[in-house]
Amino acid sequence: MRKNLVKEKLRRGEPSVGSWLAIGDPLAAETMAHTGFDWLTVDMEHNAIGWDSLLAMLIAISTTDVVPFVRTPWNDPMLIKRILDAGAYGVVVPNVKSREEAERAVAACRYPPVGIRGLGGGRARLYAGDDYFQHANEEISVHIMIEDVDAVGRAEEIMSVPGIDAVFIGPNDLACSMGVPLGLDNKHPDHVKAVTHILETGKKLGIPVGIHCASAGEVVRRIKDGWQWLALVGDTRFMAGAAQQALAEIKSAL
Repeated sequence: MRKNLVKEKLRRGEPSVGSWLAIGDPLAAETMAHTGFDWLTVDMEHNAIGWDSLLAMLIAISTTDVVPFVRTPWNDPMLIKRILDAGAYGVVVPNVKSREEAERAVAACRYPPVGIRGLGGGRARLYAGDDYFQHANEEISVHIMIEDVDAVGRAEEIMSVPGIDAVFIGPNDLACSMGVPLGLDNKHPDHVKAVTHILETGKKLGIPVGIHCASAGEVVRRIKDGWQWLALVGDTRFMAGAAQQALAEIKSAL
């Protein structure tokens, strides 16, 4: 079976940097994949990306060595099963608030006897290899999101669940639940305290922790602080940012 290069890096204690895909288009996904990120996450939670688009995007990403992740619409075993069968090598499960919810996410990603994922056809074996069923439990990454103030208080309980490969923080949802201003690289002291608590809990338990970052500078700073799974903005922001910068240069010159 094809190795999960991201999972291997995290196990070695190394940082891994990727980005988010919100444009439901295979050419956009392939373009992002050829930039050299370690991984890309197709975001099915907040974007109009359906099953056909997802399949085409995963096929496009597989033209490279970039590891394909999908943020699931919800912590639903049926949705997770179909996403993995399509060839995703990891899932990012949103808004996990308890140990029981974390256990459900892990079980959905693992074949019996350790989980509840059903065996069946799909694209996964074409991407991963004919021995996929034998080794998928070892290679598929399970990343759960802590993005609610109640989950912060249960961080150690949640992160102690066997089978979790990383924890990822959604900064804006966390800020909203805390009643503080929104924004990536949030400097509000309560927000900083919450994300630091999650990071330190991860270090204590040996669980890699990641967060969505607003800039390359933030990624570098957080890697130095011990963060491991860093998302650098996303395809729409890269596109809009480059266009805005170029247009601003034209206007300034004229």
